[in-house]
Amino acid sequence: MRRPAPRSLRSALAATVGAVAPQTVLARVQGCWPSVVGPAIAEHAWPLGERDGTLTVGCRSATWANELDLLGPELLGRLNTALGGDAEAPLRDLRAKVANRH
Repeated sequence: MRRPAPRSLRSALAATVGAVAPQTVLARVQGCWPSVVGPAIAEHAWPLGERDGTLTVGCRSATWANELDLLGPELLGRLNTALGGDAEAPLRDLRAKVANRH
């Protein structure tokens, strides 16, 4: 009788991480943020919180906060699509503020 080959560590970790990852809207946004907004925005802005469909984004400067306010509708559309494109979008508003990144 032959033993099956061992599973790769990558596949075992991916399954484990997926099973224990938080399923909140914020956690899902944080997971897709860099790929949805792109590297330039992701370097200067990051999701801080979500409450009642409003995503709060921290920015390195007031200039970036203003830019994200202007890009808000486009970013919300792309984020909602990345989150599954449900009939009822989980995000309805984006608020940007200057914050320190930890």
